[in-house]
Amino acid sequence: MSSQNLPTKSLIVAILLVIFLGPIGLFYASVIGALIMLVMTAIIGFATFGFGLFIPYIICIIWAIIAVNSYNKKIIEIAK
Repeated sequence: MSSQNLPTKSLIVAILLVIFLGPIGLFYASVIGALIMLVMTAIIGFATFGFGLFIPYIICIIWAIIAVNSYNKKIIEIAK
C-alpha cells in the first residue's frame, strides 16, 4: 500500500491508564470496550457495595492488553 509510518499504541501507556483511571483509561485502547466495562463496573460496584470493584479492573487490564496488541497487528499488516 503506502510507505507511510502509521502510529501504533503503547502497551505500557494502555496499562498505566487502566491502572490509574480504571475503565475510563480503557478508552485509549478500545472505545467499545471502555463503554462495556463502564457499565459492568457500575453494575458490579452497586451489587457488591464497592467490594467487588477489583474484578472489573483486572478485566480492563487484560482487555487493554488484547486491544492494543490487536490494533498494533492490524497497523503492521496495513503498513506491509
